[in-house]
Amino acid sequence: MQTLLLGPDAVDEHTPLADVIAAVSDAFGAYARGDVVMPAKSYVDLPQYNGDFRSMPAYVAADEWDAAALKWVNVHPDNPDSYDLPTVLGTLIYSDPRNGFPLAVMDGTLLTQKRTGAASAVATDHLAVPDASSMGLVGAGVQAYTQLEAIAEVRDIQTVVVADQDEAAVQAFVDHFADRFDVRGGTIEEAAACDVLSTVTPVSEPIIHAVGDRTHVNAIGADAAGKHEVADEVLLDATIVIDDYEQCTHSGEINVPWSEGRLDDDDIHAELGDLVVGDRPGRDGIDGVTVFDSTGLAIQDVACAHVAYENASDGGSGTDFELVGTDLSS
Repeated sequence: MQTLLLGPDAVDEHTPLADVIAAVSDAFGAYARGDVVMPAKSYVDLPQYNGDFRSMPAYVAADEWDAAALKWVNVHPDNPDSYDLPTVLGTLIYSDPRNGFPLAVMDGTLLTQKRTGAASAVATDHLAVPDASSMGLVGAGVQAYTQLEAIAEVRDIQTVVVADQDEAAVQAFVDHFADRFDVRGGTIEEAAACDVLSTVTPVSEPIIHAVGDRTHVNAIGADAAGKHEVADEVLLDATIVIDDYEQCTHSGEINVPWSEGRLDDDDIHAELGDLVVGDRPGRDGIDGVTVFDSTGLAIQDVACAHVAYENASDGGSGTDFELVGTDLSS
């Protein structure tokens, strides 16, 4: 038996965002029904290298497919300057849940970007006003690109405002999307006034202090204790939806006000999966501001890898190789 090797170009080609969004929605639905196995993310801290490794395994049993995978991902902030490498690198092993055979090994870096954008798209589809046409982005890094591309799959986005301290990054973003949207650089306040807002920064002191009356916010940047993009006064007045209770209360956007007692269980409207399966209302039952606290779950990686593998297999793409021995006589 052969294992399929998928590099970044193959992963990109075979993970159209519409397919990924649908699969990620399936995964959140399975999570709400209890049809997933997802151990806690584990860390290997390496302070001597100013970095860490993280392992993220999961199994998902969706209505029409099931799959298992493990993502091995690092965060090494010194990489760009010291090694000419990205800060985050990911590798994913995609296995057959029936027998454990590694069906594919694939790039997990681009996959991480797409599955994060897809989660925001699922949340936006359930929580943004139906006629949302403007989107703000605070942070113009690589994740901002996928946020816009994914959310444009679920809302008719026409106007885009991007805010970042790095003027060159803003200009690069504007140039990239100029032929698709009415896009410009602007202030944080201008971005936050849009119908949909995605925040993708690593800040520890809030930078979003006001949003539009019915803005939907995808809070993406907080992924560790102490990180905090959206001011408490915005969160306290918003309907909050989270991806996972344990992760969000410990390392998501709500972790700081939660640890200080300003938010509690009564302030959480639902987990995203509850909206997907219809156990809790989305925008139809909500007025005012909504916030999606996204920390990123292994089930999203499984969903995205499922799309990549199935599409690549159908298209005859990737490289087959012998990774593990399967000869029972040896």
